[in-house]
Amino acid sequence: MHYFTYMLKSVSPGIKKTYVGYTNNIRKRLLKHNSNAGAKTTKGYKWVVIYFKKFKNKHEAMSYEYKLKNNRSLRKQILNKSKE
Repeated sequence: MHYFTYMLKSVSPGIKKTYVGYTNNIRKRLLKHNSNAGAKTTKGYKWVVIYFKKFKNKHEAMSYEYKLKNNRSLRKQILNKSKE
C-alpha cells in the first residue's frame, strides 16, 4: 500500500491557509476535510489539494509530512507554484 504526503490550500473567501498531512487515500481524505470530519484545524473551511508526493510506506510519508510542516520556505514555494 502506498501513502501520500499532501498539502491543501483553503479556497474559502478571504482565508489564506495551508494544511499538510499524510494519508493512503487522498480523495477520501479531502472529502473528510471538506465535510468538517478531518483535522481540527481544517474545520469550517473548503480545501483543494495543491501538492502531493507518493511514498512506499507510512513511515516515509510521516517523515516527509514532518519536514514539510516545519519548512515554511518549502511550503511557500509549493503555494507559489500552485498559483502559476
